[in-house]
Amino acid sequence: MTEKKMNVESFNLDHTKVKAPYVRLADIKEGQNGDRIHKYDLRICQPNKEHMEMPALHSLEHLMAEMSRNHTDKVVDISPMGCQTGFYIALINHDDYDDVLSIIEKPPNEVLTATEVPACNEMQCGWVASHSLEGAQKLAKGLLAKRSEWTEVFA
Repeated sequence: MTEKKMNVESFNLDHTKVKAPYVRLADIKEGQNGDRIHKYDLRICQPNKEHMEMPALHSLEHLMAEMSRNHTDKVVDISPMGCQTGFYIALINHDDYDDVLSIIEKPPNEVLTATEVPACNEMQCGWVASHSLEGAQKLAKGLLAKRSEWTEVFA
């Protein structure tokens, strides 16, 4: 029996066969004017075995979204996955995988020395009560400790 292909790329990924952490090109979309959006799957936690706690994930999102843009103008978006196991990172017109790894690596290194979470206030954040700088730093440290494994998607 053949399973029906789903519209959402990650729904077609066998989550029992991947080995986090990893960085995987998940999709490419081409715009009418030739711009190409490359969507990367940055998986931090092993699917269905572990997940990021929401305050730590939320703070890591704020930190990475802000800090990544200090290093490149290619970042379109950094969004957490609903399953709380990773992030999607969208880059415009950039498909050099080794450079993408370098871009992704820089913010977590800065997270380790951060003293505050950017935009962590009621005016700039929709749920300011749900943040943990310490939790974000622990996630960043764990991700960086396994940097050599980021290119290995499958176990």
